[in-house]
Formats: sequence, structure tokens, C-alpha cells
Amino acid sequence: MSLSMTGYGQSVVDFQGYSISFEVKSVNHRYCEIVFRMPREWAVFEDSLRRAVQSRIGRGRIDVYINKENNGESQGAVLNHAMVRAYLQAAEDLKSYGITGDLAVRDILTLPDVLVTPSGLSMDEAQQRLWNDALLQGLEQALEGLVQMRSREGAFLAKDIGQRLDRLQVLHREMTELAPEVPVEYRKRLRQRIESLDDGSLAVDEHIFGMEVALFAERSNVDEELIRLHSHLEQCRELLLQKSPVGRKLDFLIQEMNREVNTIGSKANHLTLVNRVVEMKAELEKIREQAANVE
Repeated sequence: MSLSMTGYGQSVVDFQGYSISFEVKSVNHRYCEIVFRMPREWAVFEDSLRRAVQSRIGRGRIDVYINKENNGESQGAVLNHAMVRAYLQAAEDLKSYGITGDLAVRDILTLPDVLVTPSGLSMDEAQQRLWNDALLQGLEQALEGLVQMRSREGAFLAKDIGQRLDRLQVLHREMTELAPEVPVEYRKRLRQRIESLDDGSLAVDEHIFGMEVALFAERSNVDEELIRLHSHLEQCRELLLQKSPVGRKLDFLIQEMNREVNTIGSKANHLTLVNRVVEMKAELEKIREQAANVE
């Protein structure tokens, strides 16, 4: 079953004295765009977290929010000595440019990355693996909730689109039955028109009359369009049953069906058939709106 691109998931993981919360939101997007919002010191884990999202989501804009709170067991903020030394060295170097002035403690404490949590300090390889695994665990739990919501919404979309495809197939059958009547009714109307104008002086050439009807029948023939339209309808049904992202393929098929319906409308010189074309275009527009949210 195809998935919706709209969903939400969340989770919380406790690790090394921190409560780490995860929120994952997804909305419509032409491609797969992933945006992370998390503490700066965790930027080193972004690649692995991004791969985890890409393994579950094929299309949509996905916003990932990761926050941490001290749960009372961890240490508070500590001084990042390496960063402080770097700032002090930079201040000393500025003196060679004739810049004077002293740094106060409060000035240093307000500089970026001077005060960090223990997890923000340099980690060795083993510590990085532990933190990476903890973050992946929380993200996977949030993604599971997101995928479940996208699946439920996708089932609703597929049901609605399927019902509209049923209506389109009914209209297609009616159009297929009406199509052969178009030249027949044209011949009747043309004959009636000639008879209404005949004052006794007209000599109707039946050969020319037959040629005119044959030319009209050729111009108004929509058999090829109806065949292609039937094929597109069947392909749409097959797409709705697939688990892989199908939204863009579905959008393409809807465009193709609109093109075929427009062609039928331009060829048909038949009121009932044109009415079916109008109704079919309305259903296709509703399907297009729903398909815009299919992954």
C-alpha cells in the first residue's frame, strides 16, 4: 500500500544522565529533503542519522528535532578548556594589530562553545559509537510512529483514489459505448439539415454525402484515446498497491489521462459524450489533489 507524505512521530531515550527527545514531522515535497535541528555538538552524527531516515522515507520534507535535558543524574555545563585557550590565543594575536583591551570572565562565558555539557566535549571513538547508537535508537522509534501514521493516511488516500478510479472506469465504459454513435447521429443530423433546406431544387449526390460522413467519422474517432485511457486507469490501480514511492508516477499518469480526455473532448461532436468528458475531468482533478500527498 502506498504511503502518505504527511506524518508525525516522537520518542524519548534516557542515556548517560540525559533525557533525549525526538520529534519527526513530514509534509509534501517533490523530493526527499531532510532537515535536522539538534545540539551543535551532535553534528558529527548527522550522516548516520540521515541514512536512518532515508532507509524508511522515500519522499517528502522531513524535519527532525532532537533535544536533550539533564534528568538530574548528569553533570551540568562544564568549561571547554580547549575552546577557552583558543579564544585567549586569538585575543593575544589581535594585539599585534594594535587592538587593545582585556577580556573579562563574563565576556568569555558568553562566547560560543565555551560552556558545554559533558557530551559536547571531544569524544573518543568508543564514546562516539555509544552516543551514535543511542541517538539512532531514539530516532528509529520516532520514525516507526511516523511511518505508521503515513501508512494509515496512505490507506485512506488509496481508498479514496480507488473509488474515484471506479467512477472513471464507469465513465470510460459509457464513453466507449457512445463513441460509435457519434458518426451515426451526425449522419442523421446532416440528412435532416439537407432535407430542411431542400426546396426541390437540390440534387443530393449520395457519394459526396457518404464521403462527408466518412471524413467526419475519421476526425471524431476516439478509439485510440479510449484504449490509452483504459491502460492508464489500470496502471493507476497497480501503483496504489505498491509499497515503493509512487506519487510522481501517479502524477504523471494523471497528466496523461487529462491529455487523453481533452483530446476526446475536442474530437467529440456529441453532447452526451462531452458531458462525460466534463465529469471525468472533474474526477481527475480530485484525484490529482489527493495524489499530491502520496509518497
